[in-house]
Amino acid sequence: MKLSSPVLEKNKFIPRKYTCQGGDVNPPLFIEEIPSGTKSLALIVDDPDAPMGTFVHWVVYDIPTTTSRVDEDSVPGKEGVNSSGREGYVGPCPPSGTHRYFFKVYALDKVLGIYDKVGKKELERAIDGHIIDKAELMGLYKKS
Repeated sequence: MKLSSPVLEKNKFIPRKYTCQGGDVNPPLFIEEIPSGTKSLALIVDDPDAPMGTFVHWVVYDIPTTTSRVDEDSVPGKEGVNSSGREGYVGPCPPSGTHRYFFKVYALDKVLGIYDKVGKKELERAIDGHIIDKAELMGLYKKS
């Protein structure tokens, strides 16, 4: 499985538009080569360099397997709760220095069917043992 973006190159800086200093909208993503047997996809965006521990920017699950593209400023599935305590995408906004932002997509062998709004930890527990494949894209950001 592959994860890419027309606006974000691997290990390069994330365009300002997709951060707290811009439009604070999710970048477009392409999901390719989804394995056969996949029943749903899940997406987690996080920053392990945050000063108080990993900051979760976006949690999305039960994404249909027909999703090969996540459009800019869209919601491809059910949203969970980010580290700000709300649903939705929250763009990179590091307090200091350059941080790494990991966009991770998971191919799952089941539709999760979770109705409560879950965070990253709950989602990771729910997908444990159900991951067929995973793809990742990492971008950087530093406030100017």
